[in-house]
Amino acid sequence: MSRNTLAENRPAYHFKPWNVGRWIIWGGFALVLLFAPLLWTSSLAQTMLSQMGIAIIVCLAYNMLLGQGGMLSFGHAVYSGLGAYLAIHALNKIGGGWWLPVSLVPVVGGLAGMGFAILLGYVSTKKAGTTFAMITLGLGELVFSMSLMLPEFFGGEGGISSNRVVGEKVWGISFGPQIQVYYLIAVYCFICTAAMFALTRTPLGRMLNAVRDNPERVEFIGYSTRHVRYIAFILSGFFAGISGGLSAINTEIVNAEVVGAARSGAYLLFVFLGGATFFFGPIIGAVLMVFALVLLSEWTQAWQLYLGLTFVLMVMYAPGGFAGLIMMNLRVASFGKLGKLWTAYLALGGAGLAVLVGFSAMIEMVFHLQLNAALGAEVPFMGATLNALGKDAWVGSVFVVLTGLGLFEVARRQFNLQWGEIQEEIEKEIKRRETL
Repeated sequence: MSRNTLAENRPAYHFKPWNVGRWIIWGGFALVLLFAPLLWTSSLAQTMLSQMGIAIIVCLAYNMLLGQGGMLSFGHAVYSGLGAYLAIHALNKIGGGWWLPVSLVPVVGGLAGMGFAILLGYVSTKKAGTTFAMITLGLGELVFSMSLMLPEFFGGEGGISSNRVVGEKVWGISFGPQIQVYYLIAVYCFICTAAMFALTRTPLGRMLNAVRDNPERVEFIGYSTRHVRYIAFILSGFFAGISGGLSAINTEIVNAEVVGAARSGAYLLFVFLGGATFFFGPIIGAVLMVFALVLLSEWTQAWQLYLGLTFVLMVMYAPGGFAGLIMMNLRVASFGKLGKLWTAYLALGGAGLAVLVGFSAMIEMVFHLQLNAALGAEVPFMGATLNALGKDAWVGSVFVVLTGLGLFEVARRQFNLQWGEIQEEIEKEIKRRETL
């Protein structure tokens, strides 16, 4: 056999080029986690950043069920909450003499969440769809009721408190200052986010998407949809438990609220608002959740009403969440046509802002009259003072709302025309490129 024949028969090795864009995104994510507390140095900012890191992990874990597997769970706070309880008990044991670095306490929470997911998921994943959702709701209420019936473990209504400055210091880190706790959360946040993203690229992640889209075909080709759901449920419980462990370290107290239905509902609501069909959607939802629960609740007593209205509007007009809106506009921008829409967006934003201001003024006056009538009729609103009992404030608010609605409808129709024209141009451009 000649040398040329041997060379031709050798296997050819091809190396995939590096995905530069992905490296840039992940590098940027790491830099944001690294430098965020250096830009916002106040104690409130560092506390919010810590809560955002915890929320990112648990929202991504929940989206492993909802967005990737099509499993609507109403009780996922059970796994983050029970992970928090086991983590707070571990902290107290460390203070009593156990040897375990505080930095590994979140892993204890993760293993606890995974253990309870193995137990409870075996029951809940036997069914899918609405039945699955009802089972998770029932299990969530069961665990919440047990939190008040078993004070030895759950601590009753007062919960269980601990001290995170326990055990031996590792590299001089005591986790006393909030900045040290933040960087611990940031490390776990990056690792867990990367792990959950890598999971979406595995055969299990692809099969989970198939179970969501067409479970009958998955069964037809020989896979058990129940086993796929069960494995995803266990992994989701593990990451949710890690977030619970981090929360226990951050707040140093765990009570029954962490396993309640309100917490589970918050995960569902904000994951949907962020965009459950995209991997980065829950990250947006987690940031929004912290802003809503920390800042918005301080600004107004009607924050839950605003949140509910936002959810309804997103379901009606943007079911893909904020991530869906971003991706739609990125597609337009990739063809160089986003510049044609900036005036339409400006008109929509201005009209929508007018509606929001007028409607918010009426809401704040109603809440003031119902809850704070003893303080007088004056209501502070956006740097101004409104008289809740005067006609001028009500007439002005109604006028602003009606004017904004009229302008919004005109801007919306114009936007729909421009959007349709741009989509046609994009389709023509795609066909032109395919013919080349």
